[in-house]
Amino acid sequence: MTCVMGYGTRVPFLHPNAIVVNSRMPKKTLTQSAGAVAVGRSRQKLRTRRLLIETAVQLIAAGGQPSVTEVADAAGVSRRTAYRYFPTREKLHAEAALNGLRPVMDAAIAAAPPSARGTADVESRVEVLVSNMQRLAIENETLLRTMIHQTVLKPRADREPSRGTRRLEWIETALGPLRPKLTAVAYERLVNAVALCTGIEALLVLRDVCGLSADESVKVSQWMARVVLQASLSERGTSRRK
Repeated sequence: MTCVMGYGTRVPFLHPNAIVVNSRMPKKTLTQSAGAVAVGRSRQKLRTRRLLIETAVQLIAAGGQPSVTEVADAAGVSRRTAYRYFPTREKLHAEAALNGLRPVMDAAIAAAPPSARGTADVESRVEVLVSNMQRLAIENETLLRTMIHQTVLKPRADREPSRGTRRLEWIETALGPLRPKLTAVAYERLVNAVALCTGIEALLVLRDVCGLSADESVKVSQWMARVVLQASLSERGTSRRK
């Protein structure tokens, strides 16, 4: 679409939300920009979900048994959005109950080695993180299995996360020192990969499918997370040498 200006000059009409792309911009830069936008949207969804859970925790602590609608209203989130994250009150209340694990994990991560000495410390932090996450998953296995059941029954019509806010936050806390050293896309991929090595999903495979004991499951999860971290660091080193 074009607009006619004075003296017959025609200029392109741009929608207010349009993204202007410089044709001379390197392809790599375009890819990184698109990746950063996607990461930003993902983080916004996680913030909304966390707000709903924290609001539910507050209402339950005050003695209530809030519905999804009541939590949405109290949080200032549209009811439609709230129901996309939590289609039932049971699922919302289960998430709120599991949110009580946050202080335990926060304390464990805080007790991990500081990051002043670089990569070795990050590996130690990840190992502590995975160990504690899997121990908590084992201790709360029944509740987590119930949540899995509720989640898989919900049809996925979009990419909004159904669960996992706490997990991603804990992983990012452990990996935080690496964030400025990786591209936005590489960092997000690393967080997602470590998430796959942890939690009830990994525990289900290792115990139900592989037949491992609780201790064996924790050790395998730690090994997987360590390998993923080392692969990301290796790629970063290779990229810097080019």
